[in-house]
Amino acid sequence: MRFVIVTGMSGAGKRTAMKILEDVGYFCVDNLPVPLMQKFADLAFNSMGDIDKVALGVDIRSGDLSQMDSVLDYLKINGRTCEILFLEASDETLIKRFKETRRSHPLVTEGRVDEGIARERDMLAILKKKADYILETDSMLTKELRSELEKIFVENKEFKNLFINVVSFGFKYGIPTDSDLVFDVRFMPNPFYVEGLKRKTGNDREVNDFVMNSPQSVEFLKKLNDMIDFLIPNYVLEGKNQLVISIGCTGGKHRSVTIANKIYEELKKKGEYGVKLTHRDIERE
Repeated sequence: MRFVIVTGMSGAGKRTAMKILEDVGYFCVDNLPVPLMQKFADLAFNSMGDIDKVALGVDIRSGDLSQMDSVLDYLKINGRTCEILFLEASDETLIKRFKETRRSHPLVTEGRVDEGIARERDMLAILKKKADYILETDSMLTKELRSELEKIFVENKEFKNLFINVVSFGFKYGIPTDSDLVFDVRFMPNPFYVEGLKRKTGNDREVNDFVMNSPQSVEFLKKLNDMIDFLIPNYVLEGKNQLVISIGCTGGKHRSVTIANKIYEELKKKGEYGVKLTHRDIERE
């Protein structure tokens, strides 16, 4: 029996995660009151193989979450393995999502959304602390969330609580505000001044070959990949859940796109972490 508790911040994607787990064969129950959880677990584990995968949605609507300790202790004492998946997102992302959907925060009838988010974080702290998997969904598309959940709950791959977003950008448009690491590649040969390459981007082979034909570009990429290989495991140990690596050139179309593509390919090839590639300014003039 695989018994998963799915929880997290309102607006972070819990409902979507439950739908994804249901699609891959999990028996899903959402918003069950805390006092009924022990009984539900007993029924699930005693189903004699009729049910072998269960996802139980838990959030602030479930009642007094301080009682979750006793539920988890009960499962542990009775030898029943339970995993906790926590969906997380920044305050800024959550506020934006509530505004876009025009939905009210469940803790706010009158007042500010950010106040409800702050209260909810306090209430869910007990579950986040005990979580086996924490997914930050700020920059995740639904298909990327599905991919991460399938790795954990279908393919049974070892999970490391880190999702990496590799971003190319143009310094003339500003540094991405959510960057953790920023690297300037404006020292590399610039295809913008080469006839036939100005209107192309780093996604085109001609631009890629031009940039990577420079010994400096090759050496920089090698050293950068070495640095990333060193940093990532240490970020994981420190408890970081999301890493944004930003690569910048002047306009964000040629050199930064080329190097971001290379970094993304290297990380994707290793397959150890969730990785997303974003070319923020590639369509700008």
